[in-house]
Amino acid sequence: MPDSIKVDRVETKRDLNDFIMLPWKVYKDDIYWVPPLISDIKETLDKTKNPFWYHAERELFLARRGNEVVGRIAAIIDYNYCKYHNKNIGFFGFLEVMNDFEALSALMNEAKKFLKTKMMTEIYGPANPSLNDEVGFLIDGFDSSPMIKMTYNPKYYLDLVERFGMKKVKDLYAYAIEVQREPPPKLVRVVEVLKARKNIKVRTANIKNLKHELGMIKDIYNNAWSKNWDFAPMMDEEIDLLAKKLKMLIIPDIIPLVEVDGEPAGMAVGLPDYNQVLKHLNGRLFPFGFIKFLRDKSKIDAMRLWALGVKDKFRNLGIDALLYYETFVGAKKMGYKIGEVSWILEDNLNIIRPIMLWDAKLYKKYRVYQIAIN
Repeated sequence: MPDSIKVDRVETKRDLNDFIMLPWKVYKDDIYWVPPLISDIKETLDKTKNPFWYHAERELFLARRGNEVVGRIAAIIDYNYCKYHNKNIGFFGFLEVMNDFEALSALMNEAKKFLKTKMMTEIYGPANPSLNDEVGFLIDGFDSSPMIKMTYNPKYYLDLVERFGMKKVKDLYAYAIEVQREPPPKLVRVVEVLKARKNIKVRTANIKNLKHELGMIKDIYNNAWSKNWDFAPMMDEEIDLLAKKLKMLIIPDIIPLVEVDGEPAGMAVGLPDYNQVLKHLNGRLFPFGFIKFLRDKSKIDAMRLWALGVKDKFRNLGIDALLYYETFVGAKKMGYKIGEVSWILEDNLNIIRPIMLWDAKLYKKYRVYQIAIN
């Protein structure tokens, strides 16, 4: 008989190391997995370094069968999300597990138990660690690696969580666009009309004046996303940390900003698919990974449109189409072949319709699951 499963909280440095390194065991033979940077995972989980934890709480758990680590999970409460939506919803995140239903069940039950002590009534996930980060299980599109800041998992995860009783709460879509093709004529006409209007200004982000740009982006984000299912206000410190992480990675040509009568109206943030480089670093930038990164980043041939938003008062003017156009024209200039637009809520038709003008292909789907806590 195999040893029974035991679940313990992460309390020591060794426990934390086991937690962080488990994916290398789960994905050891998976050619599509992209190892995350170990330093980045440590910073994300560090309550003293990640400002998300100023308004959130978490507990980490490890599942062992005998002396072997076979699973991990984080139980998370984002109090900003709970307050904004007036719901007692907790999250699970960073779930990795061998193909072992007993281990999955033990981990989920431990997460539910912790969240119940905090008065949560439902659990959503995965969210790593929030809905503003890497979200959802991949459910369709297992034949390629994920793009930067997108999730990836074995297909058996779906069987395990559904067997446990988890149900779909929302699907998230990723679309692929051939960047080097000519923009759709209908879209070009809309863009030309908008650009001819003297009160509309479109420009690329000014990295030298990042503080001003961050204020503009935050203004647009808090308005454009405020009615979304996944929205939770971000603190200034969170946006500052995000900017710090991305500053050396962003390309202004794929970050267009739109102003109307001098007011921030819309933005899009494109990122080169640095996963193409990270895939070969095995989680470590130093001592030699950074040299590989600098050497190989010029070979990146794809990008991800990571965020696009238009303020409520400026919707239905075609600004979303203008942002798509500027992003992908910039990507074409950079020589990228593929542009991914992700992730998009399955029912966000106002964002999906303009994408379809580009003959976009829905090529990956992700799912956020839920279960009651009782």
